[in-house]
Amino acid sequence: MSTKDVEHLVAIAILYQRDRYLMQLRDDILGIAYPGHWGFFGGHCDPGEHPDDAIQRELKEEIGYTPSDIKLFNFYPDPGVIRHVYYAPLTVPITELELMEGWDLGFFSPAQIQDSQRYSHKAQGIFPLATPHQKILLDFMAFQNHTQ
Repeated sequence: MSTKDVEHLVAIAILYQRDRYLMQLRDDILGIAYPGHWGFFGGHCDPGEHPDDAIQRELKEEIGYTPSDIKLFNFYPDPGVIRHVYYAPLTVPITELELMEGWDLGFFSPAQIQDSQRYSHKAQGIFPLATPHQKILLDFMAFQNHTQ
């Protein structure tokens, strides 16, 4: 599949501290992918924007964070979209992040990833992890186990 055949290029990031993975509770509004689900920070690439640049822009816009060492993990194509998945350690405390997009943010443990849900204090409820994001996290955890 070439990028010319794809409607959207998306750049998303796995940000982690030890064995915890930072996720965003997406707004529960019509017109966005996976409303009211936990997912990665990131988003669509602007026209002509390379995913490497888009991920840096998106993280700055969404949580005011610019990782110094971000790497490409893998590509995840679905009909109409190719997700470019990056990863980087989160080198600041979560309290230093400013949530500028989404309903909430929080760390997922491996058990919560397996269960595919997490409670949000801010939203006062249990919300599911978006299915493709769960698969990506499970793949990434397996990758981390093989590289350690």
